[in-house]
Amino acid sequence: MTYTLPANVDGRHVAIDGAGTLGQRIAAVYAAGGTDVCIYDVSADQLEAALDYVERNLNDVQRALGLEVPRAGKVKLADQLQEAVPGAWMVIEAVPERLELKRTVLAELDRLADSDAILASNSSSFATSRLIDDVSHPERVLNTHYQQPPELNAVELMSCGKTDEGIIEALMAKLPRYGLTPFHVRRESDGFIFNRIWAAIKRECLMVVEEGVASPEDVDGMWTIFVSPGIAPFELMDRVGLDVVLAIEEHYAANRPGIPDGPRKLLREYIEHGRLGVKRGRGFYDHSS
Repeated sequence: MTYTLPANVDGRHVAIDGAGTLGQRIAAVYAAGGTDVCIYDVSADQLEAALDYVERNLNDVQRALGLEVPRAGKVKLADQLQEAVPGAWMVIEAVPERLELKRTVLAELDRLADSDAILASNSSSFATSRLIDDVSHPERVLNTHYQQPPELNAVELMSCGKTDEGIIEALMAKLPRYGLTPFHVRRESDGFIFNRIWAAIKRECLMVVEEGVASPEDVDGMWTIFVSPGIAPFELMDRVGLDVVLAIEEHYAANRPGIPDGPRKLLREYIEHGRLGVKRGRGFYDHSS
């Protein structure tokens, strides 16, 4: 049976295991959207810091995410995990990035959570497929990779390999209520979507400076010019022309051994179907209008 959100989801809280920097921000987002939150952490000082962060930033988070709700969610603190988890419609793991710790935590959350609760790991480096060995119900486990809300409000949703597809569909529909923008990672990927893209950008920026081609200031200056109009990568490639993009990539590949062929293969497939970009009315996007 495909998962659907519980009928009483709006009357239930979100539980967060981990009151560090990102746990605090996630708590603020859900409270700002009108959902009660219960935060657990082994550190009493960290819990108090989380509560202070939410209280100080709640109004700013609502403004940044465009949230207008009858009331903000209440934030409770728990010094025992079994106090935080029961009754939650979603439980978010936000503990330190240590593999064995996350495995242990997810197994414990699976034991404590209501049978219809979603179990979400916020890990930025471990796919949940590596965290479910001791989980009895992996079909309700997935990665929900938050960036830095509220400013960076993207959330990447990735299956553990056994996740009920209905959970991803439900979160794709539910998360925008909180001003979040969800993206479905369609197959398991180290680095999800954006971190992979950023890794390539970051690496090339470092190479340009290391090779003496430009200074860090020049790189940042050109970057600012190119991103300020808000033209996204696939839109820009359509404007340039996919045949031109392919020619450039072929030149790079001929001069820099080790560049993978996958991107050029994708470009060839589009070109073979006459999808050259804006100049032909179709590329990655339809420009016929």
